[in-house]
Amino acid sequence: MTFSIVARDGDAFGIAVASKFLAVGALVPAAEAGSGALATQAWANVAYRPQGLAMLRSGVGPEGVVAALLAADDGRVHRQLGVVGPTGGGATFTGEECLPWAGGVAGEGYAIQGNVLTGPEVVRDIEAVWLASVELPFADRLVSALAAGDAAGGDARGRQSAALYVVTPGRGIAGWGDLAYDLRVDDHPDPVRELGRLLGIHEVLHGTPDPAELLPVEGELAQEVAELLVLVGYDSLDRWAGVENLEGRLVAGRIDPLVLAHLRAAARG
Repeated sequence: MTFSIVARDGDAFGIAVASKFLAVGALVPAAEAGSGALATQAWANVAYRPQGLAMLRSGVGPEGVVAALLAADDGRVHRQLGVVGPTGGGATFTGEECLPWAGGVAGEGYAIQGNVLTGPEVVRDIEAVWLASVELPFADRLVSALAAGDAAGGDARGRQSAALYVVTPGRGIAGWGDLAYDLRVDDHPDPVRELGRLLGIHEVLHGTPDPAELLPVEGELAQEVAELLVLVGYDSLDRWAGVENLEGRLVAGRIDPLVLAHLRAAARG
């Protein structure tokens, strides 16, 4: 009752998923930096997540992970699974008793699958956008592919939840850990669109500035920043940015145009 894409981009692994099901992000995705990623759905077997990651960590490829997980599972006819490892193609499986339409496709670094879909066009359109959007940042690419499946009809029962989960070595918030994105829309009338909105907010709060766009804080700009800080009631840019959750965009002696725009907006009230 879900559609998802599991993919790799360089050393990053991620899953984007949507469903007419409460809090799909709590059950479907699993990923580990350096190892791989998977999605377990339909009649989801959540034990696949730690077991699958353990096999990927030990060097078992996606096809081998799928085969091993299914061999030990009496309920495999009801399962759907997608797996991607550090190299090579992804693997997808759809049990013969998954409710129609159900199926999946896999290719180099990705696996796409869905069940109780409006039709095969959901999986087809996810794949088409994934393959055509290589210029996008990984998280945006995943959400764009998911949105294509949603636009094609998605879950035949309707919409309720969506999630994005991405791991990249050392790319956790503020450089802590590997969890780069863990965004969930648990119950919403348009969850994929809402997921895209949350991704935009995440980029503002936790993205890093483009060095080419940074402005020197000197002369008239330094005076403006000082005056704006007085208007918002702070004695330093560091303090204000920390309260606004923008501290990750601070660079000594320069200012991110995005931070400056937020400061100007705050001063206007």
